[in-house]
Amino acid sequence: MDPAPQQPDRVIARKRRRRPTKSGVVLSHELIVGTAIRLLGQGGDDALTVRRLGTALGADPSSIYRYFRDTDDLVLAVADELIGRTLAGTRTGGGWREQLRRVGEHLHATYVAHPQVALLAASRVTRRPNEIRAVEAGLGIFREAGFPPALAARHYHQFVDLTLGFAALDAAANALPAEAAAADRAAWTATYARLDPDAHPHISACAGPLAATMVTSAYLGALDLFLDGLEARLAAVTAPGTGR
Repeated sequence: MDPAPQQPDRVIARKRRRRPTKSGVVLSHELIVGTAIRLLGQGGDDALTVRRLGTALGADPSSIYRYFRDTDDLVLAVADELIGRTLAGTRTGGGWREQLRRVGEHLHATYVAHPQVALLAASRVTRRPNEIRAVEAGLGIFREAGFPPALAARHYHQFVDLTLGFAALDAAANALPAEAAAADRAAWTATYARLDPDAHPHISACAGPLAATMVTSAYLGALDLFLDGLEARLAAVTAPGTGR
């Protein structure tokens, strides 16, 4: 999708129309983003192109440029939509650890459910309303737990990168062709469990547990380790005599 000529937001907004296209479709930001997510779900390196998007919408491909400057602008909107879905599906309340675990679980699950989107968007900064709401809420959890601003920002960054990093990794695994995914899973019993114990004593000793754990996501275990570390850090930060 080649970029359209840069135009001020007010010009783009003025050119948006609500009347139906020739095929009877009424375009909107939400419809285009939702259709883009569906196309990305179908996979493939060329899953999201202006031509495919126009065809799926029943609209002239050039009409997409009334809403998005280029593909990157659309990708950021798609990423922000997934963040919004995470916010909508996450129950509030409870202690800081419970809140972070819920947010982490929902964010990870949302991205893993959309592997192509995760691969495109997990590393991006959308600068859009849902992301801004998420950053504000996330920092609020850390600050209300008792972390000062510098540590709240640092640990928020670590939490987000841990979650999105695992989401991208797990999404990539889920996006593999079925044959490749099956071969990867089988390798832990077909290859590693059969290695010479004299040459590979540690692999041999751990072969059973290794085969059991390597075929599942390590995210929740890693998240709990991270939260354990946060509890220890918070205890040190809030201990008497630390200046709080």
